[in-house]
Amino acid sequence: MAISQLGDLIETIKSKVNSLKKKKKKKNTFSSKKPYIKMDKSASVKVEIRSRKARQLIDKTLKSADRPGKLTAV
Repeated sequence: MAISQLGDLIETIKSKVNSLKKKKKKKNTFSSKKPYIKMDKSASVKVEIRSRKARQLIDKTLKSADRPGKLTAV
C-alpha cells in the first residue's frame, strides 16, 4: 500500500513539473513585445528599390528636358 502511494506521489510530481515546463515555454515565446521578427532587406529587394529611384529620376529629367524654355527644379 505504501509503495502504490509513493508511486502516485511521484506521478503527481512529474505531471506538475511537466505542466510548469509547458507554461514556462509558452511565456518565453510570447514574452517579447514585438509580435514579429524584423528581417533585413535581401539584395534583390535593395536592387529593386535603387532601380525604382533611378527610374523616377530619369522620368523627372526627361520631363524637364521636354520643356527647355521653362526652368523646373529636378
